[in-house]
Amino acid sequence: MATLRIGELASRGSVNLETVRFYEREGLMRPPKRTPSGHRAYLPADLLRLRFIKRSQALGFTLIEIKELLALKVTPNQPCIDVVRQIEAKELEIKAKVSHLQAIQRTLRKMKASCEGRCSVRECPILESLDSERP
Repeated sequence: MATLRIGELASRGSVNLETVRFYEREGLMRPPKRTPSGHRAYLPADLLRLRFIKRSQALGFTLIEIKELLALKVTPNQPCIDVVRQIEAKELEIKAKVSHLQAIQRTLRKMKASCEGRCSVRECPILESLDSERP
């Protein structure tokens, strides 16, 4: 079975070499076997795992949550309800973040509407609103 060196694994996984090392230190990637000369020797399964980690991160999962998802993969015959629960929890978290960002956007629009940019900075209602004690 062909193995990959760390640089090749990083390149194929579209990550930095140090990212692979970091994932190893954090326990997301298993420590690879070593060649007689001491080089890391990764298996094709390691590339799949690396891609799993990156895809999970792209979907907003934290490293701790990714570890939990990876732990679920250890027992492939169990029902996947825990995976579904992870997805539902992430979906609720994302929904809350979107609502928060929308509230920020509304506030920014109101601030922008309060000033046409013709006054001096000293009299700018936008800056005054940022000085206020109200959130």
